[in-house]
Amino acid sequence: MSQLLLVAQAAPVVAAGPETRSLLAELASGVGAWTIPLCIGAILLHGAVKKVRVYEVFVEGAKEGFEIGVRIIPFLVAILVVVGLFRGSGAMDGLAALLAPVLDPLGVPVDILPMAVIRPLSGGAAQGYLADVLNSPAGPDSLAGRMVSVMSGSTETTFYVLAVYFGSVGVRRARHALPAALLADAAGLIAAIVFTLLFF
Repeated sequence: MSQLLLVAQAAPVVAAGPETRSLLAELASGVGAWTIPLCIGAILLHGAVKKVRVYEVFVEGAKEGFEIGVRIIPFLVAILVVVGLFRGSGAMDGLAALLAPVLDPLGVPVDILPMAVIRPLSGGAAQGYLADVLNSPAGPDSLAGRMVSVMSGSTETTFYVLAVYFGSVGVRRARHALPAALLADAAGLIAAIVFTLLFF
């Protein structure tokens, strides 16, 4: 639902002129540049008001973060190996060739398929593929470039998140989390395809 609301909010921007879009881009850039410094300042101010020893608490948190990072390394290695095997074995290319007869009549470029497969597995690999599409001769303004961009922003690295966050707290049985997350990813992918076709 939140993704649909974001698309609905973006619709007036798409219909707006270049000057309005440029103004909104500058406004978003300015807000983004000041958000993190303001958050840090608010945390320091809140700590000072509450008489918290901010530096000592920060060092203790950094120490715990390092320990969590060491604990999740096996989970990260496992998920990265799976992604590498999937891409290196040619299975992704075979899947793209298999689904091309279904996607072509719908007007969906087959170039988006690797993004749909990789995105739940690895955010880094998905960003790498996104860069490949944007730097291709078709460019970022192509239908594939726009569609993979929307897909990247409307889905989550489900397996990576489950591996890291569940691994950090020692959860070994995901139960309903994995099906629910994959269902949300599927909804995001379908919405990205539909609304990209509608707007572009």
